[in-house]
Amino acid sequence: MGYTKMIVCLANSRKPPSGRCVAGREVTSSGFGDWIRPVSARPTREISEEERRYQDGTDPRVLDVIAIKMISPEPQNHQQENHLIDADHYWVKQDTVSWLDLQSAIEDPEGPLWMNGCSSTYGHNDQVPEDRAHTLPRSLYLVRPDELTLVVASEGGDFGPCRRRVRAQIELCGHSYCLVVTDPQIERQYLANSDGETKLDDTLLCVSLGGAFHGFAYKLTAAVITAQRAAG
Repeated sequence: MGYTKMIVCLANSRKPPSGRCVAGREVTSSGFGDWIRPVSARPTREISEEERRYQDGTDPRVLDVIAIKMISPEPQNHQQENHLIDADHYWVKQDTVSWLDLQSAIEDPEGPLWMNGCSSTYGHNDQVPEDRAHTLPRSLYLVRPDELTLVVASEGGDFGPCRRRVRAQIELCGHSYCLVVTDPQIERQYLANSDGETKLDDTLLCVSLGGAFHGFAYKLTAAVITAQRAAG
C-alpha cells in the first residue's frame, strides 16, 4: 500500500544527469516534521521534470507545500530521508509557507556540518570520505548562516570542462565552508552577472550531503532562501 507525504519544498536543486533533487520537511498538524527526499526508481535517484510537475505543467517552487504519493521508504547510506515516489500520480500543490512560518524549521547543527577536514580543489570543508559518510544518520539541514557570501568564478574541471560556478562561502557555528550552489534559480540570477562576490544577510540555506562521487560525498548548497524569495 502506498501513502502520501505532505512536505514544504526546501530544495528543488540540480542533480545529474538530467534531473532534480527535491527535499523538504514534512508538514504535520503540530508543525514541521522529518526531512523527506522524494526519489525515483532510477539508479541515480533524480526526479525528472515529468515526475515532479503539477497537473498544470508548472514546476514546484521552494516553499510550496506539496502532497506527493509515495510507494515506500528507501533509505540509502547517509541519505536516510529517501522515499520512492509513485510516478503514476501528479504532485499536488496545497499551500505556500511564509517567511515567518519558515523560521520554526531552522536547525542548529551545534557543530560542524556532518564532519570537516576534507576539501575539493575549489571548495573548503565540502567533502566527506565515502566510507565515513555512510555512517552518518542524515543528509539534510536548514540553517541560518552567521555569514554568507555568494561567489561567481571560473573553475577548472577536475571531472569535466572548465566552467563558471556559483559557490557559497559560509560561516556557521564557528566553522567555515565553501560549497557549490545547485539551486537553479540562484545560479541563473548570479551567472547572468559578472564574476565577483555578493554578501547576503538574513538568509536561510538548505544544505545537502549528496551521493558518493569518486570516493567522496559532497556538501551542497541546495537552496538559498531569502525573505524576498519567500514573498514570491
